[in-house]
Amino acid sequence: MAKKMAVVLFSGSLDKLTGLSVLIGGAAAQDMEVDIFLQLWGSYAFRKDVVEKNANFSEFSELKPQVHEALVELKAPSWLDLLKQAREVAPVRIHMCSLALQIWGGKKEEFLDIVDDVIGAGEFIDMAEKADVTFFV
Repeated sequence: MAKKMAVVLFSGSLDKLTGLSVLIGGAAAQDMEVDIFLQLWGSYAFRKDVVEKNANFSEFSELKPQVHEALVELKAPSWLDLLKQAREVAPVRIHMCSLALQIWGGKKEEFLDIVDDVIGAGEFIDMAEKADVTFFV
């Protein structure tokens, strides 16, 4: 039976989205099933009208140009491309918090197509209880 990972994504900053995507990619490479629960700012980062213009960093924002330059030099994929790649390798499901959906507009169509569904916190807690690894980002 495949191991499982459950991740609550509360942050929508690029540094944390990138870190999350690297973790998810590592889990997928190890054939883990992954469930991601998008809350408040995490869900906001998945809005179609936000994803391209999001330039927020959570810490050390003065180093953002240096980090961006290094990522370009390394030809590193974006956090979104990393997530999409992980979904090609293993079951990676992205769930939006029903309250977050209401806060940010109330229509799933306003979010990226990789968001699989909208669920409540209780449903995600049931998933997390069965996980071998859990994270809060």
